[in-house]
Amino acid sequence: MGNDIKKKKKTRKRKKSRGLKIIIIFFSFIILLGVLGYFYLLGFNHNSKLGDGKINTKKAEAGEPVNILVMGVDIGDPNSKDASDPKRTDTMLVVNYNPKTKKINMVSVPRDTRVTMNGKKIKINSAHAINGVNGSIEAVENLLGIEINNYAKIDYEGFRKVIDAIGGVEMDITRNMNYDDPSQNLHIHFKKGTTVHLDGKKAEEFFRWRKNNDGTGFADGDLGRIENQHKFISKVVEKVKSPSIIPKIPNILSTIPDYVETDMSPEEIIKYGYAVTKGDKSGINMVTLQGEAKYIGNISYFIYDREKNRDIVQTLKTGVTSQKDDSTEIDKSEIKIKVLNGTKVNGLAADCERKLREMGYSNIVTGNGERRELTKVRLKKDSFISTREIENYLNIPNIEKNIQSHENFDIIILLGKDFANNRN
Repeated sequence: MGNDIKKKKKTRKRKKSRGLKIIIIFFSFIILLGVLGYFYLLGFNHNSKLGDGKINTKKAEAGEPVNILVMGVDIGDPNSKDASDPKRTDTMLVVNYNPKTKKINMVSVPRDTRVTMNGKKIKINSAHAINGVNGSIEAVENLLGIEINNYAKIDYEGFRKVIDAIGGVEMDITRNMNYDDPSQNLHIHFKKGTTVHLDGKKAEEFFRWRKNNDGTGFADGDLGRIENQHKFISKVVEKVKSPSIIPKIPNILSTIPDYVETDMSPEEIIKYGYAVTKGDKSGINMVTLQGEAKYIGNISYFIYDREKNRDIVQTLKTGVTSQKDDSTEIDKSEIKIKVLNGTKVNGLAADCERKLREMGYSNIVTGNGERRELTKVRLKKDSFISTREIENYLNIPNIEKNIQSHENFDIIILLGKDFANNRN
């Protein structure tokens, strides 16, 4: 009896000791992060590529929404060894953060967008090559009628380093990607249907891919590439919100100053980073400016549509999303789709399923339906799924928002003879 009591006391002591050790380790780690963060703040101003104060951003008032222009620049002339050579922006993203609602809106600007600079019509990605960061800021502000409050710029070397610092991400590959550019030492090879761990190098390849060596690729060119980039950004957000990111914070903090050029203070960077990691996933919205691709003078441009982007621009001005836009980024793996073959053609529903999977959808069931001449797509009444994508990629213009709430699908595709006739 006495021995049992002693054993129980020892067990309780061991449990208390183990619990105490865990608490000590936890708080030691928090203190370590605090110390690292302090030295990061000290070192950032000395070692970083901090803007020199000549950048034409307009600081937002305290507590007001802020617009941050994020730019990824290309390598410039691949044959030049001069790092100061003019570089175009390969990616442009306006990030709006509302400190009151904690909402983040990311708006992608297609790199082929036609704008006017110095009296000449150019693609917006050339604005940086002409007048650096100020050129890009001026072009975006004039295009959208907004103020840019901060900027951040990174090249592909920095992109690789930052992705490596967070430990990379897992990505489902929905199409075959095969592209080689020896002049840039760029070789992209991903196989459809695989899940790949994207480290910095692989992430760059996925992020940059637009077409294959044989010319196949996104039907809508750069707009398709932007959608691919949104998928990648979503994966990065998931990664930095996960507990696995905690031990990587010191490496992340030491990487940013060396590879990111910005006019944001260290305190601002940490504040916005904290907003991303602590905010709800639904609080981050990604869209792309709407417009149309058009050849003008044998040059391919993206023509910005002011009317169609009215709500997006209003969000960038106020930090409040007025309504869900047709181009809102969604998690396609959560979209439930039913495809019904309304013809006598075998394999038609499977063919449509294949195309849907190439678009990134994965929750699909197929079957046979009533015979019909014309294909119809039915969406939920409150759906904000991109009808433009369905129209363009599947070549189905007949889209209705009339699925009743009792039906357990977000999209129902009723295939007719016209789909069979247009089958590739």
